[in-house]
Amino acid sequence: MQSWKQLPEPIRQYGIVTGNYWAFTLTDGALRMLVVLHFHDLGYSPLQIAMLFLFYEIFGVVTNLIGGWLGARLGLNRTMNIGLGLQIIALSMLLVPVSALSVAWVMAAQALSGIAKDLNKMSAKSSIKLLVPDGDHGRLYTWVALLTGSKNTLKGVGFFLGGALLSLVGFRGAMLIMAAALAVVWIVSLMTLGRDLGKARDKPPFTAMFSKSPTINILSAARLFLFGARDVWFVVALPVYLSLTLGWDHWTVGGYLALWVIGYGLVQTIAPRLTGRSTANRTDGQGAFFWAALLALVPAGIALAIGADIQTEYTLVLGLLVFGVLFAINSSLHSFLIVKSAKRDGVSLDVGFYYMANAMGRLVGTVLSGWLYQRDGLTACLWVSAFFIALSAIIVARLPEPVPAQGSPQRSSD
Repeated sequence: MQSWKQLPEPIRQYGIVTGNYWAFTLTDGALRMLVVLHFHDLGYSPLQIAMLFLFYEIFGVVTNLIGGWLGARLGLNRTMNIGLGLQIIALSMLLVPVSALSVAWVMAAQALSGIAKDLNKMSAKSSIKLLVPDGDHGRLYTWVALLTGSKNTLKGVGFFLGGALLSLVGFRGAMLIMAAALAVVWIVSLMTLGRDLGKARDKPPFTAMFSKSPTINILSAARLFLFGARDVWFVVALPVYLSLTLGWDHWTVGGYLALWVIGYGLVQTIAPRLTGRSTANRTDGQGAFFWAALLALVPAGIALAIGADIQTEYTLVLGLLVFGVLFAINSSLHSFLIVKSAKRDGVSLDVGFYYMANAMGRLVGTVLSGWLYQRDGLTACLWVSAFFIALSAIIVARLPEPVPAQGSPQRSSD
């Protein structure tokens, strides 16, 4: 404890923010896996399961947009703690008997969880900009990669945790355990997270939510298609395919998805080494274009192999591992570019706008995941994934020269 108090204040705040993000992510990953597997067991179709996440993604879009504005006005400490509190409520809502778990009730709980998740993520990502000295792009890239990568590693652990809890204690028991654990984290956060972190010097008007910077807008559009490309096969299509077509049990499905996300998160943490820390000082989108173009080849290759019936199970399992490595590099690089390009005062406005596009991509991917799989199968989902990534690569290549080191996006005040 003494050594913790002797650390510089920015390091301690970074540790608290990261700890909050980790704890939240465990419950978020577990909740997603629990809902998919539990309602699949109850006989829900892939499209019906996708619809359960509809409000989660829709409210994520709205939350990122409004949450960035709230963070600039209230402080990122408050928006992060609000997110933790809302997740506890969402988990508690699912403690009702199975007979009371109507579609509308689950969608409402998922809506609260979506708001909570994106308040938490926006707050965590925005705070890093304020804890790293101006101009230290190498450290900024490393810290963003560490936060993002470790979060996704723990989300993978959450997937495994969800499958394990469903098998061991059932749906309601899992909700109770997660709600109680997160309540402890929430109390600690209320007591320790710095006050007024990220509060803008001038209260931004409501219209400041909408970015007018070409750099922010291009990165946001590229992010939309990048994450739509992942979720179009990941959210519903893959777990249902593994369970129905390949005959995997809950433990195996949850374990594979967990390992995929854990590996994806670990690669994100070392992305600066893989791309070179010098990437932090690049002035255009050439690096981002290269990694996206390379990624687009993977789902197309998997779709071709499955269509030709070439060792389908091995092709899918190994191909998606390759996808995870390349997607992790793309995601980490994009996350760094947005934090680098955001203006320092009111940083949450730019980051919130960007993650609004991220949530929109997840929403599109989630709906398509259920609809395309039910209509045309997993191969169709993979072809759409390749198409979305290609669009993301084309968009990010249009980043203006130079990408601002500080970012000074011009905003409308009308």
